[in-house]
Amino acid sequence: MAKLSVELNRYFFEEERDSQVTLEDILSLTEERIFGFLLVILALPSALPIPAPGYSVPFGIAIFFLASQLILGRQRPWLPAKMMKGSMKLETVQGFVKKGLPWLQRVERLTKPRFAYICASLPGRILLGSAIALMSISMMLPIPLTNTIPAIGIFVTAFGLLEDDGLISIFGLFICSVGFTITSSILIFGVTAVRTVIDFIKEYLGNLISYSV
Repeated sequence: MAKLSVELNRYFFEEERDSQVTLEDILSLTEERIFGFLLVILALPSALPIPAPGYSVPFGIAIFFLASQLILGRQRPWLPAKMMKGSMKLETVQGFVKKGLPWLQRVERLTKPRFAYICASLPGRILLGSAIALMSISMMLPIPLTNTIPAIGIFVTAFGLLEDDGLISIFGLFICSVGFTITSSILIFGVTAVRTVIDFIKEYLGNLISYSV
């Protein structure tokens, strides 16, 4: 299988394409290591330092679905027909790919098969799948700062899976841990803030009622 950046450049910029691109079309690029390929493709829009409104939630759902199957030990993913037929405008996909190719090429220069058991063994795939599943849930949250870092963690972890590079996947797990810390901190702060506001309102209403009595 050729490098992912080469395949994407050929598919989206060198060959004639329809005005709409489906996930089924994109899958024609891969011959093996399909889990890593799909996860990299789905994480890419949200991992880029450009706005990707509307994509984090549906792509996060798809990533969670794939990560769950990775945890269960499947060698090839199953995707619902509706998901496979889901489409995006060619120009939109080309925009993401154009922005992402330089990043892909930088990562590709660093990758090579090493510590492959992390990507190939069942315990390793369960670990990677669990981290990716957690980050996909974070991607789905409609809260600022809970999308990009988790998506980068998924992207790097999945790239290691794609290239059988356990060291890259380990680095991806580190990024996932950072994303988990950020998301957890934001959620804890949010819950604490809501409780504080509720307690303040209760106290205010209690004092108001006591004064009126």
